[in-house]
Amino acid sequence: MKLRKTLAIVILGLLVLGALAYLNRITLLQYSLGWYTDLRFPRGPEIAVPWLEGPPTPPMGQQPPNVIVILADDLGINDVSTYGAGHRDWALPTPHIDGLAARGVRFERGYAGSAVCTVSRAALMTGRYPWRFGVEFTPTPGAMARVAGELFRSEPPVRIDRTLASQAKPFDELGMPGSEITLAELLQSRGYHTLHIGKWHLGSTPQMRPNQQGFDESLFMESGLYLREDDPRVVNARQEFDPLDNFLWPNMRLAVSYNHGPWFEPGKYLTDYFTDQAVAAIHQNRHRPFFLYLAHWGVHTPLQASREDYDALAHISNHRKRVYAAMIRSVDRSVGRIVQTLRTLGLEDNTLLVFSSDNGAPGYIGIPEVNQPYRGWKLTFFEGGIRVPFVAQWPARWSAGQRHAAPVSSMDIFSTVAAAANAPLPSDRSIDGINLLPHLQTPATPARAQPERALFWRDGAYRAVQYQGWKLIDSHRPKRQWLFNLTTDPTERHDLANTRPDKLQSLQGLLEQHHAQMPAPLWPPFLEVPIRIDKTLDQPLEPGDEYTYWVN
Repeated sequence: MKLRKTLAIVILGLLVLGALAYLNRITLLQYSLGWYTDLRFPRGPEIAVPWLEGPPTPPMGQQPPNVIVILADDLGINDVSTYGAGHRDWALPTPHIDGLAARGVRFERGYAGSAVCTVSRAALMTGRYPWRFGVEFTPTPGAMARVAGELFRSEPPVRIDRTLASQAKPFDELGMPGSEITLAELLQSRGYHTLHIGKWHLGSTPQMRPNQQGFDESLFMESGLYLREDDPRVVNARQEFDPLDNFLWPNMRLAVSYNHGPWFEPGKYLTDYFTDQAVAAIHQNRHRPFFLYLAHWGVHTPLQASREDYDALAHISNHRKRVYAAMIRSVDRSVGRIVQTLRTLGLEDNTLLVFSSDNGAPGYIGIPEVNQPYRGWKLTFFEGGIRVPFVAQWPARWSAGQRHAAPVSSMDIFSTVAAAANAPLPSDRSIDGINLLPHLQTPATPARAQPERALFWRDGAYRAVQYQGWKLIDSHRPKRQWLFNLTTDPTERHDLANTRPDKLQSLQGLLEQHHAQMPAPLWPPFLEVPIRIDKTLDQPLEPGDEYTYWVN
């Protein structure tokens, strides 16, 4: 009798939960990932990271340059004050990022390898178009198909292929294959000590993690909170209108691991914690050539600021913008602390330091100014989705205050760093990035003109190409093309697809030629989400508003 009563209570409870979930258009599965994470990966308190110590004294003779790549996540070009325009009603200078440009070079037309995370990071790590080796989409759990219809309710509608979703590989297995040669592997072969700190998002199996992709040491971000939501040191900004945000809050955790060890919780705001660890790693490696890949989670959602940064920006009245600005402030401060550490240790002159973002800022955070004056957001191939902050310094080699006008790609970091380290490029595969060293001014030699080349972007049948100042965006849904002359119309306001059929045909030919020999993706997409080009997610869709579909 007692057992029956217990079962009845459990069944009744499940029915109530199910009814509440249905009424709120939220499925129970939406929250199951957080429970699963808690059960499978218990998290202990912060542990001291045992960064390996290099030689006690520097070697004799000239050393190759140290290399540091700092990559922000979802940082818009208008989030960095050196790019000029600034925000409308909230001002936030980024003096430390600006300082890199002042001491080195600001790339006026710096592009990410993709408009989305995984694909962009694969391009940076390999110097290749990622679809050459099947990485075309950001990994998505197949179970997402069961909740996507509720998560991404929209007009136009989300499109879901549930058959393909049911056949999807486990999420951890979706990433960059080990057959690729990463920048870390290239530098490791030249005697560099290689370090990864932060986000990876290129696969989570042991074979795909940084330690098997050329990194001697890896402090790996396992999940994506900056601090626990109820921590008194954090200020949160939840976007109820954003389905992704509604999914992240209950499912994300604060967790990192060192060299694939146990998960633990950092004891402070995540951006500052990663910076602390980067400073410690630089100290340990000051007497040997090192490569540090500092891949910040900032300023990706969920929007969480340290209270200290939030309180410092009292002049910003809008809560969401103030939290976001505080997150930018922490990333900028990180750059300053890295530079100051190099300077204190006498390493700054002989360190090649690059700062950029993996793609443009997203429209789903509901802040219209982040990519101004450019159109589009993360997940689109308009300039706002792929044009990113891109600055670098190497004081021993480059003249200060340069403004490089030719288009460059994050793929170029691979070839440029290889040349700086005197590391031969792989000869058994196509390398799409170029060596920028000859095209940057040194105190002894002027810069040579950068040769013209086409740059491509791809997301399934949604594709784009830029060549000789012209850009074609080819959309599969809706079926249409946009053609822009970026030389005279850099903000893409005037579509010339109907008035310049000659340019349209020429660029269409480049697209077809480039993609003709590409292999099938390593995993098929099953989700298509509409992305508004000129409006944030919280703004109502009106007749005539333009959009494209992001495929994943």
